[in-house]
Amino acid sequence: MPDNALNPALKEASKASSNAGAALDHAERSFGEATTAARGNLGEAAAAAKANLADAAKRIEASLTQGLETLRAQTRTYTDTAGQSVDEASRYVSERVRERPITATLAGLGVGVLLGLLLAGNRGGRDK
Repeated sequence: MPDNALNPALKEASKASSNAGAALDHAERSFGEATTAARGNLGEAAAAAKANLADAAKRIEASLTQGLETLRAQTRTYTDTAGQSVDEASRYVSERVRERPITATLAGLGVGVLLGLLLAGNRGGRDK
């Protein structure tokens, strides 16, 4: 084969090699740019997630604080009502004992004997 026939093929191979090198350089630059952009996006996403978590924590804290205050207010109401009921019951029992002291004493004695029998019966069942 003549050398003239190989020259165009060598020129084409050289161009192809040069184009491949340019494509490789372009691919490396593009990959570097994509990596830099991805790092930037990742940083932004992390900052946004951190801000969202902080906001959510604040909302949860506010909700819990409000719920706790509501619970405190309700328990104050129930405590006051229960205290009044205990006072009324105490006054009622005191009045009935003053009206009928012997009946109240016998009723208390009867309840004590029943409780004593129940407790003694449970102990006897365990020992067997």
